[in-house]
Amino acid sequence: MSPMKTILAATAASLVALPALAEGDIMINDAYARAAGMNAMAGAAFFEIMNKGEEDDRLIAAKSDVAKLVELHTHKETAEGVMQMMEVKEGFPVAAGGMHMLQRGGDHVMFMGLNQPFEDGSTISVTLVFEKAGEMTVDIPVDLNRNPMGGGMQHGKMKGGQMKQDATPTN
Repeated sequence: MSPMKTILAATAASLVALPALAEGDIMINDAYARAAGMNAMAGAAFFEIMNKGEEDDRLIAAKSDVAKLVELHTHKETAEGVMQMMEVKEGFPVAAGGMHMLQRGGDHVMFMGLNQPFEDGSTISVTLVFEKAGEMTVDIPVDLNRNPMGGGMQHGKMKGGQMKQDATPTN
C-alpha cells in the first residue's frame, strides 16, 4: 500500500472511531467536592452526569492526584438498617438522553488518603473515565459549606422522624 493510501486509511479509521470517544455527548453539571474537615483523610465529589447522546454509557472509573485512592462509591442499607458505603466496581450507568446524579448519601466519587487538605474555594482536577466516551478531565470546586440538601429535596430514608447524620463527607 502506498504511503498516501496508508495515511488516508488511517484518517478514515480515526474518523469512524471518533463518535465513540467524543466527550461532547457527556456533560457534567453542578460539580463540587468536599471533605469533613481540614484534617480529614477522605473526601468526595458530587455532580450530575448528562448523556446527550443516542447511546447508553457508563462512568467506570475516576482518577486524581489529590488522593492515594479514588473509587466510585455508593451507600446501601444493610439488613440491620445501617447505611454502609461501598465501592461500585461496575460503575454508574448513564442512559442515552438521560442523567445520573452523584449526591451525598448516594453515588459519589470517593477520595481516600488525601495528599493535601481540601481547602474551601480551591479546585481539584478529576479525570472521569467513561466506557464509551473515554476520559474527561473536569476541574471541580471545593465547597465545604454546601448545604447537604443542595437547595432541593434530600433523597434518603428517615426512621422515627430523624435522619442520622455522621461526620463522613457523603452525608
